[in-house]
Amino acid sequence: MIETVPPAFSISFAAAFGAIAGSFLNVCVYRLPTGKSVVWPASGCPHCRRLLVWYENIPVLSYLVLGGRCRTCRAPIGVRYPTVEALTAVMFALAWWEYGPGSLLAARLIFGCALIVLFAIDLEHRLLPNAITLPGIVVGFVFSFFAEPGWRASIIGILVGGGVLYGVAEAYYRIRHEEGLGMGDVKMLAMVGAFIGWKLTLLTLMMASLSGTVVGVILIATRKGSMKYALPFGTFLALGAAAAATVGPAILDWYLSLL
Repeated sequence: MIETVPPAFSISFAAAFGAIAGSFLNVCVYRLPTGKSVVWPASGCPHCRRLLVWYENIPVLSYLVLGGRCRTCRAPIGVRYPTVEALTAVMFALAWWEYGPGSLLAARLIFGCALIVLFAIDLEHRLLPNAITLPGIVVGFVFSFFAEPGWRASIIGILVGGGVLYGVAEAYYRIRHEEGLGMGDVKMLAMVGAFIGWKLTLLTLMMASLSGTVVGVILIATRKGSMKYALPFGTFLALGAAAAATVGPAILDWYLSLL
């Protein structure tokens, strides 16, 4: 008789694998905005350029042991590194607990990893790399043949996600004669639509717009920004998409029950 693997063990294994994946996501966040390869060369200190040895690359733990500083030059290591690793570990653990093994788990993890990278890059560089968004559209659509939301909802999501933001950006440019939204936002929302379908994509856009408006009002009220201050909308899209993919169906069911 074959004994089943204890749930706590499988979830812990998923978290550990997620932390390793988070380490790679940090490489993507650091290198993609500069056009560098994410697979070569090996990771090194950005200050003294020394290549890291294996025990300096243990997710989260190495950061804590080293006190957040390079072992050689003692330059500070950004807190983003352990944060992304820990966040990805939690995401993998929760996804395994929620979905179990299968195509939906794989789709949600790939989607979540893409959102983490886009969130971090847009927050720091105001950039949404095509290397993430364009392949993400294709991958999301392919997965829709085997998992939620289904290929019809996926392709409508691509058209609605990209089309709505493109229309908003075009209208803003014609009225104000200046760019309000970049094409990176358009392609990112199309990617979101490919993974979670058109209904949750509209919910993503609503939540991203609402949260962006709230943050913008706070910045203006505290005089840390102005009406022309460029918020990283991709960051809000990432947050909105993450919420839509997890609690979005419950929100939609609640809303429809009110009608």
